Amino acid sequence: MQISRRPLLAGLVGLSPLLALKVASAQMRDMKLAVTDVVGLENLQREYAPFQRLLSEKVGARIDLFPVPNRTASVEALNARRVDLVLTGPAEYVVFKKRTDAKLVVGLARNEYFGTIVTLASSGIDSVDDLKGKKVALGDVGSTSRHLAPIQLLADLGIDPRRDVQIVHINRNVGVEAMRRGDVAAIGVNRSDMAGLQRRFPDAIFKVIARGRDLPNDMILAGAHVPDDTVALLRRVFSENSAALISAILLGPDENQKFQGMRFVPTITDRDYNYVRKMYATIGQPQFADFVGD
Repeated sequence: MQISRRPLLAGLVGLSPLLALKVASAQMRDMKLAVTDVVGLENLQREYAPFQRLLSEKVGARIDLFPVPNRTASVEALNARRVDLVLTGPAEYVVFKKRTDAKLVVGLARNEYFGTIVTLASSGIDSVDDLKGKKVALGDVGSTSRHLAPIQLLADLGIDPRRDVQIVHINRNVGVEAMRRGDVAAIGVNRSDMAGLQRRFPDAIFKVIARGRDLPNDMILAGAHVPDDTVALLRRVFSENSAALISAILLGPDENQKFQGMRFVPTITDRDYNYVRKMYATIGQPQFADFVGD
């Protein structure tokens, strides 16, 4: 049974901020946290157990990791109150907002988080106009930075991604091999992919022919059933323990290293994600009702 927090809020009036935080922590119930891009409990624990343990300690309540098989299942779990918090990305957020009354808790702002269109220096391609009639390789369907952002980047520069080029979806490493064979003209990746590609293909000389705008933040969402004072407490915990919580995330495997240099932003708003909604419209899904690729 959900217990109202209104009496708690009334009782906190007049207390010092620190004491109010301690009182609110004492009243918080245990919660469950899902991460939409990690499948399976073992992987979830491997990547986020240090973060989950530290967050539980700082909040003063147990926060358990909750595995979900896909993004659609995470929406259903949030609506059914089987999960309370979800760590997800910008492309996922617009669908969550459409299908739930989820609340923004805190943003995970990443350095140099944007999409790019990349080719080989030897390709003879100097701009996106040179891609007309050619194949462009993008990453996983529905990925914010490896699919939707490069698609929107092409559109912003006057290329109709559904008519002017042929989009194929393959792994970025396979995409580089395809470029070297001449099977595709360019690939769409995010900025953090480039260092890994340069290490894996040290003899390749890459050329960025288009750079997208900085993308909105990843974020942690709370379900509509999570009381507002609990959301406020979580924001404060992230603000006051930012460095430690970021370090805990970075204890995870290589995939978590995308968060190097990140910071928590407690002031994100729904309108920050209108550019992502524009991406959905560009690929012909302006309803934002379903996850692309699920």
